[in-house]
Amino acid sequence: MPDTFTGGCACGAIRYRSAHAARYMGNCHCRDCQQATGSAYFPAVVVKDTDFTLERGQPKWFTRPADAGHAMRRGFCGECGSPVLLDNTARSGMVVIYAGSLDDPSWYHPSRDIYTASAQPWDLMHPQLPKFPAMP
Repeated sequence: MPDTFTGGCACGAIRYRSAHAARYMGNCHCRDCQQATGSAYFPAVVVKDTDFTLERGQPKWFTRPADAGHAMRRGFCGECGSPVLLDNTARSGMVVIYAGSLDDPSWYHPSRDIYTASAQPWDLMHPQLPKFPAMP
């Protein structure tokens, strides 16, 4: 895992940088993340908000109550629609980044699967990752 990393949306209108390595990486299988990604899960990279800088552009935000009841804000590019960020009010002080928006996503290595109680039957989770039916 790199000490610093960069990323952004598909069209380049949004660019970000993290000054330090990720604090956590994991796959969220909750229904909210499935709908937001259009996939089986959300590959999440979590950094401290003090380490995160938006270098170009501002995401558009969509806010709704998450499965657990707190507010969930998802940031995406208003030009190309790429999902980039998530702001989870239950995790203040953290920024959650979509792993697919990393400039080099090859270093993404999740440490666990969460909300597996909501996982789809066709979701082939990594057998060696710890599984949690909700947020641990």
